[in-house]
Amino acid sequence: MVLECDGESYVVLTEQARVPVGRTILELPAGMLDDDRGDFVGTAAREVEEETDIHISSGDLVNLTAFLDPSTGNKMFPSPGGSDEEISLLLYKGHVKKEVVEALRGRETGLRSHGELIKLHIVPYKNLWRVTADSKALAAITLYEMAKKEGILPLQNTPELFIS
Repeated sequence: MVLECDGESYVVLTEQARVPVGRTILELPAGMLDDDRGDFVGTAAREVEEETDIHISSGDLVNLTAFLDPSTGNKMFPSPGGSDEEISLLLYKGHVKKEVVEALRGRETGLRSHGELIKLHIVPYKNLWRVTADSKALAAITLYEMAKKEGILPLQNTPELFIS
């Protein structure tokens, strides 16, 4: 999720405790596919709202993994030597006012009924690669930058974003 504000690009990251690594980690909003319909884009939009309190339309998301060669299955495998997990990486890019950026910074979110306690971090995009160990974020940077470089990233005409 890239937010444009006053000529600066920011990324919304979530901070959550991750038991397998024994610490909290800054990562992109993400979630598991809850049903067997395979609606990755709808699930992504729902997870963004659950984890950040930001409502976005699934039609405003760009599937960055769709730019991969078809031989890849248009999916990413974060740890193919140890897991069969496959993921799609989706991009939302929108414009916000400075007040929205400030309101999101440090905000506590998450579905308490699911045991989620999430803290939001707003990070300048240019610093993203240095502040996270999240493989999803690092791969998303690569896909986003290469798609921009090759001119295949569609222009997004998203409305100004507000938080709930």
